[in-house]
Amino acid sequence: MTKLLVVETSPRGNASISRQMTRYFIEQWQTAHTGGEVIVRDLCESELPYVSADWLQAYFTSPPQLTPKMKERLSLSDKLVAELLAADHIVIATPVYNYNVPAALKAWVDHIVRKGLTLGFDGQGLVKDKKATVILASGGIYTEGSPIRERDIATRYLRLILNVIGITDVTIVAGGGAKVVDLQEQTMDAFLAKLQPEIELAAKTDFSSKVV
Repeated sequence: MTKLLVVETSPRGNASISRQMTRYFIEQWQTAHTGGEVIVRDLCESELPYVSADWLQAYFTSPPQLTPKMKERLSLSDKLVAELLAADHIVIATPVYNYNVPAALKAWVDHIVRKGLTLGFDGQGLVKDKKATVILASGGIYTEGSPIRERDIATRYLRLILNVIGITDVTIVAGGGAKVVDLQEQTMDAFLAKLQPEIELAAKTDFSSKVV
């Protein structure tokens, strides 16, 4: 069974543009993958703990030497890694705050970049044969030709992290200029309509079908 892991980040509920983009993506993905399973990891509900000294101590301890307390500290991270490894396609949907990703998404990244599980001890990524789609909603426009393109930290960061753990087939769907919806200069439906072709293509293209 084909599995889709969706990582949601925005705290804005139905008012979130990135969540609306993701809903359309899921609809299109399910149409293309009849019987496929969708797992949603909502970071606004999960409230992941940030990395602490105790967590780092457990992280840097070899598995045979982990105490029961250390294993407990890593248990949520283990679950998040398992979700990632079980998926065929990973969708990360996020708003852009001050040119980068929200703290909740950074916390998820810190939990899933794990030596020996998603990252080899030689620095090579261990997560292979998977596709990722990054869905972003931002007030600014950072695509090719934009005068503020160099501020596109969120896209570069997420692509880097995915590449580091081994996922090189990464599609970016950028919902730039989303502030027009909040400023009521354009309806949500009209804004989303412009992005639908990109979303549909990303949802219906599998890793296996990509021409290398």
